[in-house]
Amino acid sequence: MSDLSSNAAIPSAVPAEVVRGWDNEHCLHPWETMGTSDPDRDIAAGAEGIYILDPSGRRFIDGPGGMWCVQIGYGRKEMANAIAEQTMRLAYHSPWAFASEPSALLARRIAQMAPGDLNTVFFATGGSEAVDSALRFVQFYNNLRGRPEKKLIIAREKGYHGSTYLAATVTGKERSRSRLDIESRLVRFIGNVNPYVRPKDMPVNAWCDAKVAELEQAILDAGPENVAAFIAEPVLASGGVIVPPPGYHARTLEVCRRHDVLYISDEVVTAFGRLGHWFASEDVFGITPDIITCAKGLTSGYLPLGAMILSDRLWNEIASDDREHIMFSNGYTYSGHPVCCAAALKNIEIIESEGLLEHVRAVTPHFQARLNNLSRHEIVGDTRGMGLIGCVEGAAAPDLPEEKRLAIDSEFGARVDAKCDAMGLIVRPLINMCVFSPPLIITESQVDQMFDILDRAIGQVQKEML
Repeated sequence: MSDLSSNAAIPSAVPAEVVRGWDNEHCLHPWETMGTSDPDRDIAAGAEGIYILDPSGRRFIDGPGGMWCVQIGYGRKEMANAIAEQTMRLAYHSPWAFASEPSALLARRIAQMAPGDLNTVFFATGGSEAVDSALRFVQFYNNLRGRPEKKLIIAREKGYHGSTYLAATVTGKERSRSRLDIESRLVRFIGNVNPYVRPKDMPVNAWCDAKVAELEQAILDAGPENVAAFIAEPVLASGGVIVPPPGYHARTLEVCRRHDVLYISDEVVTAFGRLGHWFASEDVFGITPDIITCAKGLTSGYLPLGAMILSDRLWNEIASDDREHIMFSNGYTYSGHPVCCAAALKNIEIIESEGLLEHVRAVTPHFQARLNNLSRHEIVGDTRGMGLIGCVEGAAAPDLPEEKRLAIDSEFGARVDAKCDAMGLIVRPLINMCVFSPPLIITESQVDQMFDILDRAIGQVQKEML
């Protein structure tokens, strides 16, 4: 199926222990703790297919698919060739002064794949910047429409939208306490939509009713004249792969339409095949939002690129000949970077030529069945997912209050992580949750290998903690 390049035998110029020492001494990683001991991370020395390789050549199944992004897998020669060819042809140009073939072609392809009238594409350098650009556009849009007070954003607990200032402002991961500032005047949060946390005697449809009503009440409490947009991931990824109850998406869109509130669908994780479609908003959940943000799977992680996609309706409401002097003055040095756009075009070509959307839909039932089978462990509270994305949530101490449970939950995640690492599987522990979004090329037998390791790890942790 794929054109893979083996990196197992590529020698490193610097010994692994030296690399680790330099990393400890000089590199500040994302979400780094302030502890004084060295983290001594595993060293990634190569990759192929669904595997990351350490300096000794030992292979680890990449359960999280990098950071939810490695759709086509690692070591693709055709991708490397496309990147190299574009680098030699045109490595960079100013997006203010020039257009280029790669960005124009990619914008057209994205517009063709996006739902409804979402035909205008603004390129950013990743998901955070795409979300920031969407929020800034919403502010810009309401300023031009003479509604400067209409600026509040409604966001959700457990939602994750990025690390830049505005994106972090609308992020609601309440268990990951941050000492970084946000612009709290711009956001109102509504509660967790996860059906797993609903009262035991409440049916799922009643839970959906309550969550939809909560959104509408938040808009009414703030005043519709003050609320600009609702931002929502179709599946809340970093919050723990939370799948809202059936009908939730369409009904929340109706609420937004009723109160003239824009709907931003944050598809940074769910787009480009993760749920078996180019975009999940329409094909999976039946909605056409006003704005979509995407990144990650757009290039399969080979190069950084993100995008905000706007509906014609929004653009046409504010564009006119007499506003030629008014600019949407938001942008980046690397907006529409030609090499990144060439990588995205090759990524889309590979997904199409290898039938990866169809492959995801075919392997999903097996993936979800293996995932859900883990719920038989007493220490597992919930398993959930869609497509090739899933979560196992531990429940080592479900009856303790939150302040006492957090340490035990964190221990569960750390123990599972360590045991999986020892057996050749990378998991991403989010406190007491292990999340999965493996490369879309994963086979059923590889799915079995992945969940066999996780099954053994959870069994061992259960014996230790219960």
